[in-house]
Amino acid sequence: MSDSASEHYQHPHALVETGRVGRGTRIWAFAHVLPGARIGADCNICDHVFVENDVVVGDRVTIKCGVQLWDGLTLEDDVFIGPNATFTNDAFPRSRHYPEAFARTVVRRGASIGANATILPGVVVGERAMVGAGAVVTRDVPAGAVVVGNPARVVREAGDAALGRGTAAAQAHHQQDPPAQPVLPPGCALIDLPRIQDPRGNLSFIEGGKHVPFEIARVYWIYDVPGGEGRGGHAYRTLQEFIVAVAGSLDVVLDDGHEVRRFTLNRSYYGLYVPPQVWRSMENFSTNALVLNLASGPYDAEDYLRDPHEFRALTAERSG
Repeated sequence: MSDSASEHYQHPHALVETGRVGRGTRIWAFAHVLPGARIGADCNICDHVFVENDVVVGDRVTIKCGVQLWDGLTLEDDVFIGPNATFTNDAFPRSRHYPEAFARTVVRRGASIGANATILPGVVVGERAMVGAGAVVTRDVPAGAVVVGNPARVVREAGDAALGRGTAAAQAHHQQDPPAQPVLPPGCALIDLPRIQDPRGNLSFIEGGKHVPFEIARVYWIYDVPGGEGRGGHAYRTLQEFIVAVAGSLDVVLDDGHEVRRFTLNRSYYGLYVPPQVWRSMENFSTNALVLNLASGPYDAEDYLRDPHEFRALTAERSG
């Protein structure tokens, strides 16, 4: 992406506080760009567009009137954003309450977002995908797909030719980086699940002893949790578990007695493996979230560690 700050056009009634605007970009009346934003070359930013600090806009991007780009958003090269499209970056917004970090939303190279579409936090819109006008995008959009409706669903997918991937060199050029892996306590792991993608609907599955490191002895699910609420924490003495956000999202807080880590689960095609003697709590459920838990053994009240002091004593003895 070009980072030249010279030779761009700025309307007299635009407020551009960043010095990182690429050559040939045009910023029109009543647009407001904050100091931390980065705007590429040859972009067209129309009237009444607002761009917050932690925003990256690639080259040759078109942003039509009435669009707000909030912290955590990346628009890659050649993206089109239609009028009044809405991006969100906080799944549980409260006045004067801010998350530790805003979810990262990415619109990949050449994708288009239709007028009045709404994009939820943490979504990736794939390369050259098309989001229809008024669609509400709650999950990742595959590369080349056309999605419409509320919630948005795939109505058409494009082949490699439509994506400009006719050669091995082109495929290498457009290869997307794998998602960053979270830092988790020792023994915990984020595990990818099989994904079978189909225009009629996608499918994932789990096989005990293969996709999770234990034979599944118990399955339970959590639902109808009010949005923003959580459930009490505990650890297990011997039981292993695997947690999947089948729908919606939640935060899982993990504590191994030495450090505390928080991770957001918001995709149905991966899950979080939690070994024994790791304290975990589930917080910030989204409205209508559905969370699947797989366990290595049947329910046993004696296996629960519910007292934080007992848990601390056990972990201290284990590390000693």
